[in-house]
Amino acid sequence: MSELVLRQDSDGLATLILNRPEKLNALNVEVFKELRAHVDLLAEQTDTVGLVVVRGAGKCFSAGHDLADLAEGEDLPTPNFQSDTIERLANLPQPVISAVHGHCYTGALELALAGDLIFASETAKFADTHAKWAVTPIWGMSQRLPRRVGLSRAREMMLTGRTYGGPAARAMGLVNFCVADDAFDDELATLTGEMLALSWHTHRANKQLLLETDGMALGEGLAYEVAHTAGVGSDMEARIAAFMTKGKSR
Repeated sequence: MSELVLRQDSDGLATLILNRPEKLNALNVEVFKELRAHVDLLAEQTDTVGLVVVRGAGKCFSAGHDLADLAEGEDLPTPNFQSDTIERLANLPQPVISAVHGHCYTGALELALAGDLIFASETAKFADTHAKWAVTPIWGMSQRLPRRVGLSRAREMMLTGRTYGGPAARAMGLVNFCVADDAFDDELATLTGEMLALSWHTHRANKQLLLETDGMALGEGLAYEVAHTAGVGSDMEARIAAFMTKGKSR
């Protein structure tokens, strides 16, 4: 039996691939069990993994929550297992990129919103269809979507159930990058290469500060930043020396 979530590692990048292409990577309990195992392992691998990408195999990122699984009644290992798994993904020490092509509907959008950045193809399709099926969010839609696009746009998406393409999603701030389909893999590789070349120490520190100060008043957040600084990375002197040497050689 094939793995439902694949992991590929390359030079500090860990890519998790939703691997039910015959079901448009619909999210069932077994997918979440494998995703959880990968996420928990990645949380302990900050020395060797500096960046995580989540994407889908085949035609799309994911069509969303597996409705057949939902209708049959899900046997969860623990209460709120899926939402807890998404939260663990969002709280990984490493930055997370959700790389979306094709469908990204409802539960899949909730999963994608766990990414620090969302990278999309032009033909990606985003929607919240909870109201179509008479279900309500429990994987984070009501909280993460308005924090990303603003309350007005979140209301629009949640109350209309409309589908938004990559360019529209970029315009509203749902995604950070929108690229041509035929450039998707190359542009993603460029982005991940740029990020991995920067300080992993700083990436982790920045992410922690952003997570821990979310919702704070400005004064409180500024005080927290000073009090909880992670300081400089072990490679700071080497990075500065390399920059100075490069400048002298010009």
